[in-house]
Amino acid sequence: MEYRLLGRTGVSVSKLCLGAMMFGEWGTKDHDDSIKIIRRALDGGISLIEMAIAFVVRHPAITSAIIGPRTMEHLESQLTSADVTLSEDVLDRIDQIVAPGVTINPADNGWVSPALQAAARRR
Repeated sequence: MEYRLLGRTGVSVSKLCLGAMMFGEWGTKDHDDSIKIIRRALDGGISLIEMAIAFVVRHPAITSAIIGPRTMEHLESQLTSADVTLSEDVLDRIDQIVAPGVTINPADNGWVSPALQAAARRR
């Protein structure tokens, strides 16, 4: 798998990323097939868990990220995310792609945390 630097963060990311919307009700409903796909993607060098966790824990409404490693290798890769700091440039770019507080899928709407109200967003 080819890895590339993510902007000026110094974080390497795989050229491909595995999306998860195709698992479950909207796609592959077979649990075993889904696990095979995920394992093969991991074996192929794909998910950038460090960046995802670093983004989540940066949000003021988040106290702690729940991680779910299936293997010791997964745990080791997730633990390194505690030391990843995303630059303001990277966070700004993420906000340009999806603005804070925006729900892409209306089915995900539910209780709205006060931390997601406009006045309390991360900036």
